[in-house]
Amino acid sequence: MAKFRILLLTNRDSDNVGDQIIEATAVSIIKGIMANLGVPTSDYAISSRAAGIISRKYMSSGDPALLAPARAAISAADVIVFGGAPLFNYSYQSFYLRTIRTLELAEEYNVPVLFSSIGVEPYDPTNPKSVALKEALSLSCVRQITTRDDFASLQKYVEGTEIPVAHVSDPAVFADVVFGEAKSGLAGRPGARRKVGLVVTRAGIFKDNGIAFTKGEQQKFWLDVIDLLTERGFDYKLFTTGHFTDEAFLDELVKVKGVPQSNAAITVNSQEELVDELSACDGVIAYRLHASITAFAYGIPSIGLSWNFKVPYFYESVGHGDRALGREHWNATDVVGALEKAMAAGVTKDEDFLTSVYSTLFAGLKAIVAPGSDPEPYTYGELREKLPRYPGTTPAQYQEKMRNKLRRIYDTLNARGPKKKAVKRSLPRRVLGKVKRVLRPAR
Repeated sequence: MAKFRILLLTNRDSDNVGDQIIEATAVSIIKGIMANLGVPTSDYAISSRAAGIISRKYMSSGDPALLAPARAAISAADVIVFGGAPLFNYSYQSFYLRTIRTLELAEEYNVPVLFSSIGVEPYDPTNPKSVALKEALSLSCVRQITTRDDFASLQKYVEGTEIPVAHVSDPAVFADVVFGEAKSGLAGRPGARRKVGLVVTRAGIFKDNGIAFTKGEQQKFWLDVIDLLTERGFDYKLFTTGHFTDEAFLDELVKVKGVPQSNAAITVNSQEELVDELSACDGVIAYRLHASITAFAYGIPSIGLSWNFKVPYFYESVGHGDRALGREHWNATDVVGALEKAMAAGVTKDEDFLTSVYSTLFAGLKAIVAPGSDPEPYTYGELREKLPRYPGTTPAQYQEKMRNKLRRIYDTLNARGPKKKAVKRSLPRRVLGKVKRVLRPAR
């Protein structure tokens, strides 16, 4: 009998390690569901691909030959699962266009599609992009849509259809189960000062989201936070979730503003590295959402700095809405005060809500894989015991992540410079040396 083929589409190729955590937890959840349904591992295969399976070159040129790889992957699948990516984003990203084309191909090849815990931007009936997405979602291939954030907009997107929808948890709420205890050990070591993780972001993210907050203002904010934390007896560690533009901001903060190198991790390149940084903290202040979600999974109180609607949506969904602070509160006094309050109260978890990302996808896959069968979805306790663990990033996979990251850095620099060769020659010698070391063959 041929294997049942699951095509999982996530932001797995993103430099943002938070997206890689989503992919790993989504894979674990799907494997858990298949075991829950009684399907042995030998009878199915998961092909995990980037959500942007439709290439940028095709989107810009329309050349049908460039669609061949996507056609091959989609036509070979028995089901497509979109997992955790911001697939409806249209305001300053083009995810929605790729989502539409993917759905058109799924419809052509009669492949059912499940959207699980995706990001949803607000529905706007006056915006042609939003309307085009709504039309694509009415295709018969779409069998289920669940979101981690804007459920009201999701309901508007499916208005006039019978597509099941739900508001669910993010798959990364199971990061502690999937990744386990970090190698560095958890925070709270005897005699150690309480450590606060400070997760910075790229300078341009605020402008992209209509917020007046400059690079200099973000730098001053973090320096003020560091001063107040130090005054109140905390240790601290600055780090990112891995995107190279976030790292560029942090690198400048350290070099220009005099932050000790020992208090910063400039580069984060794998899920394990991010988990290690987060789980060594007693509290976290973060701009990046999946730093907050992963901290939550590990029971670490956090404050989310709300540059986008998705940040407060997460905190509200887990019962900690007061821990998402808008622009008017981005000052050291308000943020550190809120964190101290959160650390005193701890983290509470609603097990029913946390299992929602699993139980809804279980229902969607069951209707396709084993319709009419008896199994019920695992309970929260069973999930913590039975979800497969992440096998670890291999040296070859780590090198691939670094190559992809460096390629995107070069692409960005080359797009800004007049000549590719001139741009590459301008890279500092120490950077080139690091690149050569990273790209040495794995042993």
